[in-house]
Amino acid sequence: MSRKPIDPARLDELALSYVSRFATSRSKLKSYLVRKLRERGWTGEGEPPIDALADRMTRLGYFDDRAYALSKARSLTARGYGAGRVRQALAQAGIADEHSSDARELAASEALDAALRFARRRSLGPYAAARPEGRDREKAIAAMLRAGHEYGIVRTLIDLGPGEFPENDAVKRSD
Repeated sequence: MSRKPIDPARLDELALSYVSRFATSRSKLKSYLVRKLRERGWTGEGEPPIDALADRMTRLGYFDDRAYALSKARSLTARGYGAGRVRQALAQAGIADEHSSDARELAASEALDAALRFARRRSLGPYAAARPEGRDREKAIAAMLRAGHEYGIVRTLIDLGPGEFPENDAVKRSD
């Protein structure tokens, strides 16, 4: 059963429903609306007013890219992901650089704590039963790098023995 094409009133309803259900960004809202229009078609005159609708919802405060970026950065660093993964998630969500500066600063300031959370979750570095060697060391380093952590922090943590913890200023960063 095919659904009716979208008219201007239904486009507004879809946008409002989406922003009320999900923490979202301007880019994600626009992608959602474009997908719905592609699936169902458009019955309004001219092109669908997606940009104007997103502008109106921004003015009304239905979403805020800066707040979304900060929330995403807090969530990811709390789960042990590094600044690289935060940058990747923000880019994927379509957050512009001018809206992501606070989020990037948060990820940078939380770099060591996030790396330690990841290491604890994966039993790496100071949380490992033994210091990894050879292939196990390489796999541990690769896992932390994929999680978005800087190489200097990763190397320092992986090379620590069980129960050894770094001092914040002793961690070598590869900035």
